[in-house]
Amino acid sequence: MSSRKYFLLALLIIILDQASKLLVHKFMYIHQEVNVLGEWFKLHYLLNPGMAFGIRWESEFGKLTLTFFRIFAMFGIAWYLVKMSLKGTHSGFLICMALILGGAIGNVIDSTFYGVVLNNAPIDSVTKWFHGQVIDMLYFPIYDFYWPDWIPYLGGEYFLFFSPVFNIADSAIFIGVVTILFSQKRFFKEHLVEAEQSTSTETIVAHDEELIDAYTERGIEEQPFFKDEYKSPLETPEEGEAEKSA
Repeated sequence: MSSRKYFLLALLIIILDQASKLLVHKFMYIHQEVNVLGEWFKLHYLLNPGMAFGIRWESEFGKLTLTFFRIFAMFGIAWYLVKMSLKGTHSGFLICMALILGGAIGNVIDSTFYGVVLNNAPIDSVTKWFHGQVIDMLYFPIYDFYWPDWIPYLGGEYFLFFSPVFNIADSAIFIGVVTILFSQKRFFKEHLVEAEQSTSTETIVAHDEELIDAYTERGIEEQPFFKDEYKSPLETPEEGEAEKSA
């Protein structure tokens, strides 16, 4: 099966991701919020120098490592997508891999080029290349409350669900990974069946070998694999004939 359509899906994710980031950069200022659907879906412009969902990795070495890891992961996922497509893997799995690939490339573009193109690298960066900050904007503050005072350690503390700010690339990666985790039986059904059949065959062979050994120890030349009259290795031919006569 051709992998072209899956790469087109990845390209679509990249275009949507980059378009949303550039529009936010052009028309919003840092930390600005715009209500999209009431109070529970907003656009909130943030710059994230670290990982997905606002997680940060605070060190020069860490940022470079993260960027290069993303680049290598991007090529690795692309190679794996082609390989699995040629093997005729379930289309649902390949779609998930395309989502992950598109999301990975989307964030790689930010990390690699945005420091130069958008001049958004941290001030203390040794170089703007590979130090671009990822633009996040999707914010879903669905529910917030204060913990009751009687709860130990948490009493009186403010709690917000869902607090991370992320982007389309993060969403694509998350959806792809979670779908694969919860759909393994459907995506890899043929492999599971083959594994079960292989296990059953090995069990039968092992059982047959035990029977052969048992018959051999009793000095019985005719074994149940050649003649069905004798069902147990503890049953002699004479006992088998006697049982039949009875």
